[in-house]
Order: sequence, then structure tokens, then C-alpha cells
Amino acid sequence: MTTRVHRIAAIPGDGIGPEVVDAALTALDHLSRQTNAFRLEVDRFDWGSKRFQREGTFMPADGVDALRTYDSILFGAVGAPDVPDHLTLWGLRLAICQGLDQYANLRPTRILPGLSSPLAGVGPDDLDWLIVRENSEGEYAGQGGRSHRGQPHEVATETAIFTRTGVERIMRVAFSQAQARPRKRLTVVTKSNAQRYGLVLWDEIAAEVAREFPDVTWDRMLVDAMTVRMTLDPRSLDTIVATNLHADILSDLAAALAGSIGIAPTANLNPERAAPSMFEPIHGSAFDITGKGVANPIGTFWSASMMLGHLGETEAEAQMMRAIEVVTADPESRPRDLGGTASTEQVTERLCRALDEIGTKS
Repeated sequence: MTTRVHRIAAIPGDGIGPEVVDAALTALDHLSRQTNAFRLEVDRFDWGSKRFQREGTFMPADGVDALRTYDSILFGAVGAPDVPDHLTLWGLRLAICQGLDQYANLRPTRILPGLSSPLAGVGPDDLDWLIVRENSEGEYAGQGGRSHRGQPHEVATETAIFTRTGVERIMRVAFSQAQARPRKRLTVVTKSNAQRYGLVLWDEIAAEVAREFPDVTWDRMLVDAMTVRMTLDPRSLDTIVATNLHADILSDLAAALAGSIGIAPTANLNPERAAPSMFEPIHGSAFDITGKGVANPIGTFWSASMMLGHLGETEAEAQMMRAIEVVTADPESRPRDLGGTASTEQVTERLCRALDEIGTKS
């Protein structure tokens, strides 16, 4: 049997990013050696806030072009207490996402075995969502500026951009994702009652694209009402599509409702595969626990599982996900934010043992 080789760019970044990326790479290496079906060739990049403080840029000028030669990217976190957040976000993560046209952001959310939701009476059968986030334009398009700085009449503008191309392509991704899930249900999040141009276009295109997917049941929800529905009627939801900003906020709420933001993964996809896609946990750099060995690596494990699926390693993807479920089901292997006491290293060791157990049975 020929061993498949995948080239991976690892960008650990800031704070707990290196800790959780190291944990995920350990797990991936363990799985690849166990199955012998694939091998990862990993190159690490020291891009992040330390590099910015040292050289004035978060990554080299040709950084995005360098990433194009890889099959996938595993990202940790970006952000440091002594660097303004907008510089870190636009200097690294958004620069990669936009530069590689990773326009579809997928954020699965469900209650994993052994975990509980803060919502009374809500269990795994009630909360199993996929949030599809438009990842290239909308409120994070980067259009705007500031004038008359320091003057009483100082002006700052931030222009949300909604193009027909951008909205059509994310709607097709969302409807396709919904079509592939058992319930075939999609909720389109909007705020077109107040944003009467960009989000009216968003609504209109959703209705147009819906005609291409007659087997998908869909509805439309204002973003403020959506927060109520997520907390009071989670079972009514399945696949959700929202703008860049709205999905960013709703996915954090979703992670909290599922037990912890520490378990939440994300995939920044270039669906056409014209460029590599990037996988990362949605939590931040968490400098308050950096270096303490207590960071929760499960969100990065889940992101790594999604990366394996994107690379075509579907069996390995499923094995990684089953191992994650073994970890969360065992109270002794849960990290601190999930009510346990296990360190990052202990969680990783338990995951690797679970992979061995699963491999023996398969």
C-alpha cells in the first residue's frame, strides 16, 4: 500500500497557540504511524506577534505565496496583550484567509459525550449545528478609514461589502452543506430590516439559490432573534449561514452553549481547492494561561480531524473524532475548562491511547 504524503504548514502563532498546535501535531503523527496510510510533512512558521515586535511584520511579504505550495495549513492563535488586536488579526489570520480566498468558514458545534450544555434539559440530540460563515467580505471586507484624527470632527468609517459573487458562493456552500446533513435544513441569518442594501441583497440571493436545492428546507432569521432561538429552541436549528460578523458572534455563543469555546473547531476553506485551506480552533491566544500547561487542545484536535477529511483521509478523520469523544467522555481526561484537571499533555496522551484502542478494534 502506498503511503499518501501531505505537506502541512503549521503556524502556531501566539499565546497558547504553540501548545495546542504541538498537541495536535503529536496526535496526527501518532495516527499516521498507527495507520501507515498517510504521512504528514510539516513545516513550522514562526509568524505572529513576536515576529512583529522583532521585524515589524507578522509574516514575510511573500508569506501567502509561500503557503500556496502546501496541501493544508494548521493554525494556532494570534494576538498579544502588547499588540493592538486589529494589527494582529489583519496582519496574519485575515491576510492568509483573504490572500488564499478561503471564503467559506465552517464551524461545527455539538455537545460531545460526557459534556453538558448550560441550557437546562438540552442534550446531544438537541444541539448539533453547522455554522457556515462568509469569510471574505461583509463587515470584515477591510474597506474604510479615518480622517481628521484627534480633531473634534474626527471620522471613522467601516464599510460592509456584499457582492453578488460573494453572497452566491457562500449560499451555495451553505445549501450544499445542509443538503449533505440528515435533516437537510438551513437557517439564513440576516439583519435586512435595518441594513436595507447589503443584507436585502443577501436575502434575495438566498431565495434565488434555494431554488437550486428543492430538497433543503430553509427559513430566514434576524440575527438578534437568532440568539433567542439558539438558547430557547436549539433543536429547531441544524445548518446556519450568516455574514462574516454575525457568524463570528453566533459561533462563540454556539460553542459556549455546547460546553466550552475550548472545544470549538473551524475550517477556512477554499472550496475550489485553488489554494490550501486553513484549520484552527476558534479560541484566542489566552495569554492568562499561556505556559501553564492547562490549555484545552480539543478544539485543535477537532480542527485537525476536519483537516484530515479535507485531505481525503476520511477514515483517519473519523478515528480522530471518535478518540476526541473518548477523551471528553472520561472525567479524568478532561481539561480544566471542561470541569476536569487534566493538563494539555495528559489530554494528548489520553487521545493517543484512544487512537490505539480504536485502531485495534478496526
